[in-house]
Amino acid sequence: MLAASLGPAGAVNNAAMETKWLEDFVSLAETRSFSRSAQLRHVTQPAFSRRIQSLEAWAGADLVDRSSYPTTLTPAGETLYAQALELLQSLQNARAMLRGHSAAGQDFIEFAVPHTLAFTFFPFWMADLQDSFGPIKSRLIALNVHDAAMRLVEGGCDVLIAYHHPSQPLQLDAERYDMVVLGHEQVAPYVRPAPPSQPTWVLPGTAARPLPYLGYAPGAYLGGVSDWILKQAGTPIHLDRVYETDMAEGLKVMAVQGHGLAFLPESAVRKELQSGALMRAQWPDGPSLSLTMEVRAYRARHQPSADKTSQAALLWTHLQQAKPVSG
Repeated sequence: MLAASLGPAGAVNNAAMETKWLEDFVSLAETRSFSRSAQLRHVTQPAFSRRIQSLEAWAGADLVDRSSYPTTLTPAGETLYAQALELLQSLQNARAMLRGHSAAGQDFIEFAVPHTLAFTFFPFWMADLQDSFGPIKSRLIALNVHDAAMRLVEGGCDVLIAYHHPSQPLQLDAERYDMVVLGHEQVAPYVRPAPPSQPTWVLPGTAARPLPYLGYAPGAYLGGVSDWILKQAGTPIHLDRVYETDMAEGLKVMAVQGHGLAFLPESAVRKELQSGALMRAQWPDGPSLSLTMEVRAYRARHQPSADKTSQAALLWTHLQQAKPVSG
């Protein structure tokens, strides 16, 4: 918690400000949605709203213009947003330096990676990286996309690896963060084959017999991607959502067992396609329901350490020169 400050008209506000309020506020500034941020911060919307109100009471000023949609920040809110980013970064840098004392000489590189990439892209990419870069000591922090991005914003990792598509961009300031493209990943619908090597279900289904659909839970990044693909089809697709989870690996297992159709990254189904456990969903004469995303790496542009010979700095130089790979 941070110390109390002066409130309106110089009155002392004795409420201690919690750093999680700043994290909530940064999330709100990026999503511009109370409901979306509450979901991403794993709290109810009323609880999230109370925390923002507590921050406003501490600051002694309205930070959010609640009369507009999507939510916008007031001038005071814009000022606090910039300061909150700096403060959270400073706190995380201090924590990283303290932790560094106990891990001196190990030179681990910390990666914040969304769950799906942690299970699919990351292991294969790391194997290729060690071939081209050499031995590397790494620490993987698997999170949802929002929390992984916040980990970078708060200074809690060296490198963030995440998907990117213009329909679902990460709101990271290009002036604060460097970025390189590591590779590309295609998302498409997959189903279990039915003998003889035909799909169990064929798109687009009918209103009378919709296809069982295995979807992502609200707030999942790949859920937004899947929704965008379906909206771009231009033709009615009849799906009956029968199951949802926030992880592609969970959807894959259900698809392999024949429970329905799921949109999955190609790297997640590589083995299943080779073994015949899954196949691309077919749509005779229909549009291609697929989308190619970039897999990107991000790092804070202004590092707390000026050591350009650290493993993290050397790795970033290598990534800038490396050729992107496909998922």
